[in-house]
Amino acid sequence: MATKVITGGLSETKPATPEIQKIVDEVKPQFEEKTKEKYDCFHAVTFRSQTVAGAMYYVKVHLGNDRYAHLKIYEPLPHTNEPVELSDYQIGKSKDDEVN
Repeated sequence: MATKVITGGLSETKPATPEIQKIVDEVKPQFEEKTKEKYDCFHAVTFRSQTVAGAMYYVKVHLGNDRYAHLKIYEPLPHTNEPVELSDYQIGKSKDDEVN
């Protein structure tokens, strides 16, 4: 049975895909600028998505060792030609924290 996506509703948590990793890679410089730190490890683990005027992604990112961050990333609709934007983030997360 297909998962029904409700506009504005948050999807279930899913394993990160190569497409999500690409989006995470695009906002890495924004994240490093905001946290004033460089990250050798920056791997998307899981994500949830929300359909808005574009897409909002809530992504758990492994920063190395036992360090995780939750990123809120906005991807505008393609025709706008706007860049992907890091809307918000939370650091100090654990591997077991639910991304939301």
